[in-house]
Amino acid sequence: MATTIRLMTEDDLAESWTLGRWAFGGPAEAPPQAMRVLPETHRWGAYDTATGRLLGKVTDHEEHSWWGGRALASAHVSGVAVSPEVRRGGLARQLLTAALAAARERGAVVSALYPTVSAAYRALGWEVTGVLGSAVLDTAALPSAREPGVLLRAGTPADRGAVVDLYEQVVRGYDGPLTRRGGRWDAPPPEEQPLGAGVDLLTLAEEDGVVTGALGYERGRGYGPEAALDVSDLLATTPAAARALVDVLSGWRTVTRSVDVPLLAGDAVSAVLPLERATRRGTQVFMHRVVDLPAAVAARGWPAHVRGVLDVRVVDDVAPWNSGAWRLELDGGEGRATRTGGDPDLVLGPRGLALLWTAAAGGRAVADAGLVTGPGDPAALDLLACGRPPQLLDYF
Repeated sequence: MATTIRLMTEDDLAESWTLGRWAFGGPAEAPPQAMRVLPETHRWGAYDTATGRLLGKVTDHEEHSWWGGRALASAHVSGVAVSPEVRRGGLARQLLTAALAAARERGAVVSALYPTVSAAYRALGWEVTGVLGSAVLDTAALPSAREPGVLLRAGTPADRGAVVDLYEQVVRGYDGPLTRRGGRWDAPPPEEQPLGAGVDLLTLAEEDGVVTGALGYERGRGYGPEAALDVSDLLATTPAAARALVDVLSGWRTVTRSVDVPLLAGDAVSAVLPLERATRRGTQVFMHRVVDLPAAVAARGWPAHVRGVLDVRVVDDVAPWNSGAWRLELDGGEGRATRTGGDPDLVLGPRGLALLWTAAAGGRAVADAGLVTGPGDPAALDLLACGRPPQLLDYF
């Protein structure tokens, strides 16, 4: 069957929603945001050339993510679906290959996605690099301590910008989180939830007139044993703000038995929560892939104290512009990748490269996984893995 790969238009979105509903079990009626055209949301479709029928689709969100304190152009992939009659025929590979090439053309250096089947994405160079963390806690187990120096107030839709600013203060010191700016992040919230999708209530913490914490959550239904709070944001830049907002959650103990809290390891909130009492932790893994090797090395911030040179050969059939012999140099927080004519004794594929560049694993671990070959010492690859393991707070 001859197929045509192209970007979707507004006229294609209803058929796209139907295919996604078949794949993921969504509602029959599409939400308004699914029918909205955004310049930073690139929807790719594979069509039967003869009939024009949609056979498969991929969505590439043109966004930015934090790496080494810098906002890097990123391609965040979601909504990969193929019609049942043509699955296992290579359509997803064609779509993702086209999306990667286009993402590189616009300047994206790294891609992330949440897999339903990791093997399919590993075959295309993505690798599991972390887990979207959350913890389900008994509200009665949360510490209760009012903070006299913290003013708590109810947030309004006008505070959404302040929450984004606070989020940036918290996450820009981590590797991997989205910036939450531009594209879909700037779209108006649903009419029924003016504070933002998934947010019924918003509480802000202020100290000396400055916003130092934000708590956004969905109340859910009922007040029996099944009642639960679903927190979308629990952010704090001071220990006092973290304690005050956790105290707000603990105040729900009489009508909601549990609360699901997103986790960012090492932040002010994690130091307050009794995580050892979590009854369930999130297990939604995410994957990364380097889109453009020299741009990815040059764009991100590297630890300023790390200096070194690494020669490596990359073999990347899906993104052939990454293939070849490279010299990677780090010095004073900057990185550079230049092509060489040599024959390096360490050879990487895109999966190993993803683990190293994101610092999800070091050289010996990548070698143990069979993702590096050659006679060289894989410990030398630790130069590329000198950042911090990635973390995400957003599902896409």
